Order: sequence, then structure tokens, then C-alpha cells
Amino acid sequence: MKKNFCKLIAFLVLVLLTTSVLSGCASNTPVDSVDSSDDSKVYEFKFGHAADENNTWHKGAMKFAEEVEKRSEGRIKVTVYPSEMLGNEIDNVTAIQAGTADMVLSGESLQNWANKVGIMSTPYLIKDSEHLKAVIQSEAGEIIENEIYEKAGLKVLTYFERGPRMLSSNKPINNINDLNGLRLRLPNVPLFVETWNHWGARPTPMAFSEVFTGLQQNTIEAQENPLALMHSGGFYEVQKYINNTAHVRGWIYMLIGVDQWEALPDDLKQVMEEAAQVAQEYEHQLFLEGEEEIFNSLINEKGMEFIETDTSEMISSAEEYYQENLDAELLELYNLIKNVK
Repeated sequence: MKKNFCKLIAFLVLVLLTTSVLSGCASNTPVDSVDSSDDSKVYEFKFGHAADENNTWHKGAMKFAEEVEKRSEGRIKVTVYPSEMLGNEIDNVTAIQAGTADMVLSGESLQNWANKVGIMSTPYLIKDSEHLKAVIQSEAGEIIENEIYEKAGLKVLTYFERGPRMLSSNKPINNINDLNGLRLRLPNVPLFVETWNHWGARPTPMAFSEVFTGLQQNTIEAQENPLALMHSGGFYEVQKYINNTAHVRGWIYMLIGVDQWEALPDDLKQVMEEAAQVAQEYEHQLFLEGEEEIFNSLINEKGMEFIETDTSEMISSAEEYYQENLDAELLELYNLIKNVK
């Protein structure tokens, strides 16, 4: 009997060891074979830009933040920081690359990372709003977006159209001759600076937040921006003339860091893209409604004078400069955009 009891004990020990081994195998199942999605995780993003709270860009950004939170049922929260609260465009991009910010509205300044973006600031390349929209949706637009992704580490979510950039100044600019020696603030975009130099001006790259003080102290005599930014920046207090140069018809991208984008599950990526489209349509309607209102305010209420600048020599001179000075790759893109229908 004692012998049978020992056999029973040995059998039970064997069963326990076998169960333990099988349990250990189950606990070592690779993590990637398990559904690791976490619907309770909240993704928080810091979104910085240069415009003030009255600007349609800010309103579009706020619409985006509202839409993503609603559509994600609170799984995405975006905090928008206007008026360069997180720094200027270049500061914001650098912060996104470092992981201390997440989103930005940026345009030509991206040329500092992605050379082909410089084409966005090429004076007199984009003809009108319809041409602009066609370019963004064309092969040329895809080339630019891919370069931003690869070189700057930023994913394009959507774009906002900008009103044509015009020149404000302390003297009327009637034609190209009046640009000679003009101390002019520009964004830090190499191709843009080169073109204004070619026209005879003396451009000075400067952060947008420093422009008002520069004009007030006469460090600079002129600046160029869409009318909306002239108005929201209060430049009518320190400038007399708006000169109808309409030299750039461009756009600004809503961007998110590539690392931040790739960290999102697919369903939330879709939410971000859908919300961006809603924000784009919302901002564009505000933009159309606001352009005429802003113009009338600057002229009729703020007392600025509108000058119909003869831009014919500026256009022909710029075209000649690009054909002679753009590198082969950028010139190819320039001609591609010029021919988009």
C-alpha cells in the first residue's frame, strides 16, 4: 500500500510540473500577437502658429481641435497656441522635431529643411485661387508634400489659402524703381530674399512678432504680407500705403510631426484627416468673407492709401531671374507648376 501511495504522489507531482510548463508557455506569448490597441489612451497635441486669435488661421485651427476631440470621443485633445506663444515658425518646427511640440501652421519657412518648398514663395508663379487649388492637388503638390515629410519630418494634414501678399510701406511704390534701396522685412526664406534683392530692395529677414516694432522704430520701412496679417498685426498704425503688388498667391500647411502621426492608431489617423478637411472648408469660407471686409477696414477706417503698383517689370524680371538662377530640380518644379491647368 505504501508503494501505491508513493506512485500516487509521483503522478501528482508530474501533473503539477506539466501544468506549470504549459502555463509558462502561455504567459510567454509574444506581445505583438495580442491586440494591443487601447481605446482609453488620450493623445494630447500642442499646436502653435503665428496669427492672432482674430485671424481665420486661428479660427480654422480651433475648429480642427474641436472636431478631432468630438470625432475621437475625447481620445485626441489639441491645445492651440496663437501669436507665436510657442515661438516663431522655425522655432515651432524645431520643437516638433525635438518632441516638445506637435503641430504647426507653416509655409515657406519650411524651405530651411525642404528645398522644394521654396517654390511656394516664388513671386508671380501662382495665378489665382483656382490655379492654387489645382497645384496643391497635382503631381507638383504631391512632390512638395513628400519632401516636407522626408526632409522636415512633418506630415501635411491640409492647407489654408492665403490672400495675395502685398507690400505696405511709408512711401508709395508705383513701380519697380521705387523698390531701390527699400529696407524691407521678409520671412527667412532664401528664394524670397533673393528675388527682392534682384528687384533692388534691401530685404531683412525678421520674425513676424518683431515687425511692428521694426516699423515703429524705422529699422525697416516696409513689409509684405496678406491683408489679414497687416490688419491683425496693427501695421496700419505705423504704415501709410498698401501697394497692390499681389506678388505671391500662396498657401500655408497644417502640419503634424511624423513621429506623432505614426504613433496614432489607424482609426485616429482617419479622424485627424477628416477633421482637417472640415477645418479647411470652414477656414476658407471665413477667408472669402473676410478679405473684402479687411480691405475696406484698412482703407476706409484705418486710413491707409491703396496704390495700384505697375508690376509688369517685376514680373518679367523675376521670370528671367528664375530661368537663370534656379537649380535644375527646382526649375523643373517651377515649370511644372506654371503649366498646371
